[in-house]
Amino acid sequence: MTQNMSFLRNFFLYKCLFALTFWSHVSLSVEDELFISVSNNLPEDGSNQNIKSLPLLYTKSKTNVDWVVIQNTTESLSLSEITDDNVKELLALLSNFRRGSRLQNLTLTNVSVGWNALMDIFQTVWHSSIEYFNISNVIQLSNIERYDFNYSGTSMKALTLNKIRITDLYFTQDDLYRIFADMNIADMTIADSEMIHMLCPSSKSPFKYLNFLKNDLTDFLFQKCDNLLQLETLILHKNKFESLRKVSFMTSRMKSLTYLDMSNNLLRHDGADVRCQWAESLSELDLSSNQLADAVFECLPVNIKKLSLQNNQISNVPRGMVELKSLEELNLASNRLADLPGCSGFTSLQFLNIEMNLILTPSADFFQSCPRVRELQAGHNPFKCSCELQAFIGLERQSGGKLFGWPAAYVCEYPEGSRGTELKDFHLSQLACNTTLLLVTALLLMLVLVAAVAFLCIYLDVPWYVRMTWQWTQTKRRAWHGPPGDQGLVLQFHAFISYSERDSLWVKNELIPNLEKGEGCVQLCQHERNFVPGRSIVENIINCIEKSYKSIFVLSPNFVQSEWCHYELYFAHHKLFSENSNSLILILLEPIPPYLIPARYHKLKALMAKRTYLEWPKERSKRPLFWANLRAAISINLAKADENCYEEVE
Repeated sequence: MTQNMSFLRNFFLYKCLFALTFWSHVSLSVEDELFISVSNNLPEDGSNQNIKSLPLLYTKSKTNVDWVVIQNTTESLSLSEITDDNVKELLALLSNFRRGSRLQNLTLTNVSVGWNALMDIFQTVWHSSIEYFNISNVIQLSNIERYDFNYSGTSMKALTLNKIRITDLYFTQDDLYRIFADMNIADMTIADSEMIHMLCPSSKSPFKYLNFLKNDLTDFLFQKCDNLLQLETLILHKNKFESLRKVSFMTSRMKSLTYLDMSNNLLRHDGADVRCQWAESLSELDLSSNQLADAVFECLPVNIKKLSLQNNQISNVPRGMVELKSLEELNLASNRLADLPGCSGFTSLQFLNIEMNLILTPSADFFQSCPRVRELQAGHNPFKCSCELQAFIGLERQSGGKLFGWPAAYVCEYPEGSRGTELKDFHLSQLACNTTLLLVTALLLMLVLVAAVAFLCIYLDVPWYVRMTWQWTQTKRRAWHGPPGDQGLVLQFHAFISYSERDSLWVKNELIPNLEKGEGCVQLCQHERNFVPGRSIVENIINCIEKSYKSIFVLSPNFVQSEWCHYELYFAHHKLFSENSNSLILILLEPIPPYLIPARYHKLKALMAKRTYLEWPKERSKRPLFWANLRAAISINLAKADENCYEEVE
């Protein structure tokens, strides 16, 4: 079976090659040889198929051979290395393909011929069966001159010229450009050919598709041209256009134009008062990779449906400047936008590309303002992962998958610690991001703190201590800045006695007589006899404590219930710490149950817990020891003490 298949395949190939030599022979004596290569892609089952394409290559040879002409089953032909030496043979070959032949596609590559020879090639092709003619890498070698081109009776539909180099620097432009401008075909492409101009056709042109990419065309192209009424597609990619307004005027007379590619030019628009005039039929416009700024929105076709402004200098989409009610697709990638644009002027918008801009925290209400948008491309922006971004992150769930490229294209750029984190993995607590909740929480904590401080102040009687500290400070200030006799308090007493009025009998009958009239000659300061009339009680208390080495406190349940006793204890305790002295003597006249001591007497509790106090004995036999210990605690020699003990004046 395999041998039969191979036989059938070889037999079919032989028939095809035989047909090539059967059609006709042209006996030429030239220095070129034509090699034919047939694509060996016949089906394995040996089924019959026509040879669709034959590539041919001219190579140098010193042998005179017959020139083989391709038979009428070929639809596409490719020829390379065309020069002035073999161009006549090429013309002879092409003249065999008259209208009615099956050859439809011709490709010529690496052509180096003179102007007239090049035009002869075009003229021969024009009156052949060829419909699609592609010619690339052409070098025109002789002077350009007027050529009477006959456009009639052609099968041509499309012409593509790529990399055409004109060596003649001095010629009449009309002689060159008129040939191509008046071609009666639907599609024409002249690419990468350093073309600086193109004329408007002399009459109503059948052009529907013109592609002049990678040339040097400027704003003068097709200005005031009324003969391109059937043109639907115009591609001017990578040229040197500068004025968007002039481009709009160029299109205004192209009544059928639907697609215009002006990408990779030098277009600007300064927002001048002169309004732009676009073709009303224009529905797709590519203005990417230009130098357009925000003012471009003043100069756009009102009926545009698809608009690309990628890679420009747009920082804002002005609201209310223009209404593009038919716009469905908008590409604003690679600009300088800081936020998602609204849809107030684009009520029909369905697709928006805003990738690679400067968006840190995009608006979360985008889909609410743009309800018709089906796809949003907002990835590859320098997102700042913060509380403001939390709402946008939720858009993926709310939009139902309308964020194109989610989640890989949506990555945190700021802050540094979150860089590289995908937005779907970035989370902050509700408390951290809800300003109202945060303020309420902070206010509640502050209220709790204030309440706690107020409670402690009341419980510990802080206002009272503050008031007492202020009075003590004022008294000290008056003492130091008063009259000379009062400046610098001099110690006059061994001890100041602080007691409750209810315990005064014990103080007068027991304490004072035993200390002042007994051994030791103790001088005591008592409020009834030593307070200076005319001064406040607080000032007298402070002065007496300051003029005494020691302060004796007679403690009893009556003492803790006396406000003035509390004052005296506070000032004495203050002196204890300010002067770092051991000046307090505590006498426990009667036991004090802890529950009777008010909360503000916390200093008294601390003193009784840390310091040794003398307890008044009920047994008389123990009292001599009590007085001896008390005198020992007071035993200080006054610097200016009188030799005689203080005698109470009756």
